[in-house]
Amino acid sequence: MLKPNETKMFHEAGESADAIARQLVANDAIVAALVDKLKAAPPRFIVTCARGSSDHAATFGKYVFETQVGLMTASASPSISSIYHAKQQLDGALYIAISQSGGSPDLVRAASGAREAGAHVVALVNVEDSPLARVADTVVPLRAGPELSVAATKSYLCALSALVHIAARWNGDEALYAALQDTPDAMRATWAMNWSPLVDGLVGAHDLFVVGRGLGLGAAQEAALKLKETCGLHAEAFSSAEVKHGPMALVGRDFPVLFLTQQDESIAGIREVADEFAARGAKVWVTSSDSAQSHRLPVAAAPHPVCAPLIAVQGFYKAANALSIARGHNPDVPPHLNKVTRTV
Repeated sequence: MLKPNETKMFHEAGESADAIARQLVANDAIVAALVDKLKAAPPRFIVTCARGSSDHAATFGKYVFETQVGLMTASASPSISSIYHAKQQLDGALYIAISQSGGSPDLVRAASGAREAGAHVVALVNVEDSPLARVADTVVPLRAGPELSVAATKSYLCALSALVHIAARWNGDEALYAALQDTPDAMRATWAMNWSPLVDGLVGAHDLFVVGRGLGLGAAQEAALKLKETCGLHAEAFSSAEVKHGPMALVGRDFPVLFLTQQDESIAGIREVADEFAARGAKVWVTSSDSAQSHRLPVAAAPHPVCAPLIAVQGFYKAANALSIARGHNPDVPPHLNKVTRTV
């Protein structure tokens, strides 16, 4: 039986902070050149295109661009191009395609179609000579380095940092860029913190909700996917606003709910829902840097709310890896899955 610190997932996720620190230095000239183009010809709107963990990064990107740049951001369905062959009106759009491998045919086809339709296509990819990179106008490398575990970890976190990097430079927000530079240290500190209460509490679980809001919603989606993928645990992600509709009917005694938070306008509402669920007897965990927070999973304080999801997911990945082993799985080789998903 593997030990938690022997998996590829453990070592690759643990490299995330160093990968982001290298990425920020290596990509700054690329991002500056992209921003010059965007300022010279301002896009009318932003479209993202991705699948899996990369699509969860795109959800995060939506909130980053809409809150920091003020530009409407929507998610494209690759199937519109790949199976329906429909033409889209994308003239004047910024089209951001996100992929670890850059090899999925439907993403490549969608990005190529977007470029033909007049969009400026930006590829956020870990494989810089991939088919997706070749059809893009601008390539922003993720620079995560080799990722051998099927479960994407550092490439996801590098995608988040690349999105924040673009937004900070585009908006001219030096405080946000400085906070992003400080984020790897907060990630390293969180990696060393104890999330064993979450691991112990989910060893025998069958179902779970992961809850976030705004900037944290994509992180909740990513956490839910990783729990399915690596732990064989049925987990669903919800906004703290949406979970109070139909899904909350399932939350009773001992039902587990993980809340991923950031210190912004969303925090009061998330804590209210967490307290309500805890009062029903649910098993509740809340990420927080505040030692007085009830049901706390510790994270280092985020230098900016936009950076909080990177820090929380860093802690989560370590816990998910340990939980996978505790539940008798190998997180590096989930059943029925491959590293590159070639959707057409």
